[in-house]
Formats: sequence, structure tokens, C-alpha cells
Amino acid sequence: MSNDKTVPAALLRMHFHDCFVRGCDGSVLLNSTKSNQAEKDGPPNISLHSFYVIDVAKKQIENMCPNVVSCADILALAARDAVTLSGGPYWAVPKGRKDGRISIASETRQLPGPNSNISQLQQSFSQRGLSLDDLVALSGGHTLGFSHCSSFRNRIENFDSKNDVDPTLDASFAANLKKICPVKNTTENAGATMDTTTFLFDNAYYKLVLQKKGLFSSDSNLLTNSRTKTLVSNFANSQHEFFKAFADSMIKMSSISGSGQEIRRDCRFVN
Repeated sequence: MSNDKTVPAALLRMHFHDCFVRGCDGSVLLNSTKSNQAEKDGPPNISLHSFYVIDVAKKQIENMCPNVVSCADILALAARDAVTLSGGPYWAVPKGRKDGRISIASETRQLPGPNSNISQLQQSFSQRGLSLDDLVALSGGHTLGFSHCSSFRNRIENFDSKNDVDPTLDASFAANLKKICPVKNTTENAGATMDTTTFLFDNAYYKLVLQKKGLFSSDSNLLTNSRTKTLVSNFANSQHEFFKAFADSMIKMSSISGSGQEIRRDCRFVN
């Protein structure tokens, strides 16, 4: 973190993307081979980074205590530490995950996308044993990090037949996003931060969603359901409530069981 401030957001997202495909089994860490495109090379995962953080931890743990701690567990612990070190809550991570041997790029299509509506989000989460309350709490992970223009461009140009810009977006916020992401965008890696306190884990995200300044459609769509809207308000008003709910939901999410069978020696390759 002291070398690269973007590491916490990367690790939190990596853990989420691991758990939502084949459960929390470290399958997102596996490299592609000649005969198989792995999850990390699926479209939603191209921008995942900081895999080296897990490699370094794994190497040190293997030296001290070989063949005991899975890559999946290391990733779950790293995601927790990323949150805590960014000013967020601490929680005890249940351990004992096993590493999976299967990783398929096309299965990353199962990940909920930035344009999902509330029913798509609800379905995606409930299929994994997570509730609407978990959805709202875990969306708060968007307090950390950055998004490329491609994930929200649909909201600021040619939105639909009647509107160029998504009418659920604050007008001045949308105008600013248009400046950052012009139609003929030539700036490589152009994009916007997910909230106003990029590197701080706090409840600013929920305050922005209420002000119609959520970056993704999936953020704004939390206001389209009475239960989720109430929770967004609660978390905007109480960081303490958000932290407690986030920790509880992270424990649930990180316990989605995978089909893992081994303790990988190297997180990038099956044994």
C-alpha cells in the first residue's frame, strides 16, 4: 500500500470476483494456459491487478508453513486487511478454503456488471446466498477505487431514445464526466474515482448515491427499490452502521463455498 495506493481497491475487487465465480476458491488467481483461457483473462477481469501481492504473501507463508494455507484464504485475508488499512472495519475471516483447479474466462460473464438493474443484482446475489441487505452493504466497497470510462459511458451519451444523458444522474456531475470521457476519447486509462475519498474506506459513497452522483447504473439503481433505498440512507447517515453491515456481509460472501480440493503451492498454477 505504501508503494501503490491502488492496491487495496484491487485486492477487494479481486476477492469479490473470485467468490462470485465458482465460490471463494482462488480460481481468479490461476494463469491461462495454451489450452485454457482463465478467469483473469475474462472481459470483466482484464483490469484486475496486484496479483503479485498474493504471490509475495504465499511465498513467505510456504517458507514458514508449507502446504497448509490456501491461496483462497490468503486472498480473503488480504481483502480484509486492505479494507482495515484504508480506514475501514476489521473482522475475523473464517479460514479453511481450498484452492480450485478450474478457471474459465467465459464464466466471468456471471459477474454482476455496472449496468445491472436491481432485479438482475438481486438475482445474482441471491443465487449465491446473499440478500438485498448484503447487496447494499457490499456495494459500499465502491468507496475505494477508480473506474474506466467504458463502465459508465452508457450513462453520459446516447442513453436512450429520449435522453442523451441518464436522467437519474445529477446534471453537473454528468457534465463533468463528459469532460473526462469525451466521445472521441484518446486519453488512455481515462476515468473517474468511485467516490470523493478514493483511498479512504468510508460512507461517502452512499451520500453520493443519494445526491444522484453514483458512478454506475448499478449504484444509482439501489434507489429504485424501497428496501435498498432505505439502507442507502441508513449507511449515508451512519458510518458505524455501514461498517458493521459491511463486515457481516463480507464474512458471508467470503464463505461462498467453492469446489476447491487442494492447497496450491504457487497461486498461479495448479499443483
